[in-house]
Amino acid sequence: MPAKITLEVCANSVASALAAQEGGAVRVELCENLTQAGTTPSCGQIAVSRKLLTIDLYVLIRPRAGDFLYTDTEFGIMMADVATCIDIGCDGIVIGILNADGSVDKQRCAKLVNMAKQAGLGVTFHRAFDVCSDFYLALEDIIELGCDRILTSGGKTTAMEGAATLIKLVRKADGRIKIMAGSGIDENNVANLIHYTGVTEIHSSASKLTESSMLHYNNEIIMGKQYHDLYTYKSTDATRVKNLISKANA
Repeated sequence: MPAKITLEVCANSVASALAAQEGGAVRVELCENLTQAGTTPSCGQIAVSRKLLTIDLYVLIRPRAGDFLYTDTEFGIMMADVATCIDIGCDGIVIGILNADGSVDKQRCAKLVNMAKQAGLGVTFHRAFDVCSDFYLALEDIIELGCDRILTSGGKTTAMEGAATLIKLVRKADGRIKIMAGSGIDENNVANLIHYTGVTEIHSSASKLTESSMLHYNNEIIMGKQYHDLYTYKSTDATRVKNLISKANA
């Protein structure tokens, strides 16, 4: 019998996390700033999510947008954030630190992994993997670190584009670590991706655009350096979560 395909939802808020749970996701990766590939959510978001969720809660540990090469100060922030996740009672963390040459920073990653594992938390290595200089060396390094899974699009913008590499990663992992496919996965392509690559875990925000309930609009202002609609926002949709899981397991 084929393995059941599970969905982790990349949730940008408590509301998104609850929608993920309602839709049948097995796990939430809680983060903020999804337009910049995600950053660590606030303590309030983590604490309230923990209080309300019964499914696994993993938290992204990423102190800023941009690359994955961090200063000592930034690494100190990451250690403090892991400690916060432990104190709040999260189920896991999501990490990724690289060296300047594109290899995995095993020394720093090991410190975060050890903190988490000693407290009983799981660890996912995130899409920093997709900008490593050697995917297969990085795979072995991450397995050696003791991470539970790698979130990857196969080194491409979307998982469908990186499907050929995902196949190789699943084969080389050979059950030693889970390969979770993410980026650009939706109801229209998830079945083909799973059939082609053999992954059993998928990752998606499963989001929809939500209109503001504001009655007063100021259409003559832009906030932030890049244009975005101040009166709409994206959040996870429980129906999309259900549909993704259904399509994945069809």
